[in-house]
Amino acid sequence: MGAQANAAPVIIKRKKVVKGGGHHGGAWKVAYADFVTAMMAFFMLMWLLNATTEQQRKGIADYFSPTIPINRVSGGGNGAFGGDSIFSEETLPQTGTGGMSARSAEGSGADGDPGVEKELRAAEAMLMGRGGETMVMENAMRHIVTRITDEGLVIELFELDGIPLFDPATDEPTQLLRDLATLISATAKAVTNSIAIGGHVASDPVVLAQSPVWEKSATRAAAMRKLLEQSGIAPKRIERVTGHANRKPVLQDTMAKRNNRIEVILLRTSVRK
Repeated sequence: MGAQANAAPVIIKRKKVVKGGGHHGGAWKVAYADFVTAMMAFFMLMWLLNATTEQQRKGIADYFSPTIPINRVSGGGNGAFGGDSIFSEETLPQTGTGGMSARSAEGSGADGDPGVEKELRAAEAMLMGRGGETMVMENAMRHIVTRITDEGLVIELFELDGIPLFDPATDEPTQLLRDLATLISATAKAVTNSIAIGGHVASDPVVLAQSPVWEKSATRAAAMRKLLEQSGIAPKRIERVTGHANRKPVLQDTMAKRNNRIEVILLRTSVRK
């Protein structure tokens, strides 16, 4: 009895274990880091869209696109940032992946001659490669996109806001269009393909009883023909000159300046002797 009375008391200590690292744990830190990363990526994207040209954006997009043996043409040459833009609303249905008018990269051409396809690709690369020669050329190339279709090499010249191809309300070419015509002529002289020219204009902001879009597009296409001939293109190479009015806009906003454009097509057929 005496020994038991002198025994040390047994103390049981209950330790409370807190799980989760606090009120909400560390999950909010992960969520916040993801949010900051997403916002940084978003602002970087906005900066790229604002700081690059249409051709440069196409080049960036192509950089992240996987390379496959058969490539549906979305435009683009071998030069830096050359080609059609994926931001054009016309790109997906007509010149993008799965487009009806697109051709395989190693296609044999509408006339069954693989040499024609190779020549068109070479002409496209030559044209797009001239962009870095001078600052004037670099600025002019902002107004060009190219694509290869069943018809041939389509070279599209288009306006930008505040930078027209023709003087307002006239069919008089600006210096920009004259420079572009000289650039295209130098490329066209390297091949013997026939040439087609098409004029496109934006819709008028006001509905007129007698809309001048047909006449305007036709006279602008004719003006481009004269510029090419003045730059040394033989008249017999011009196969057709067409005005398309406002019937084939590239943007849903038919009044957008981007719809004012000239298409010069190096056809798959060579000029007849």
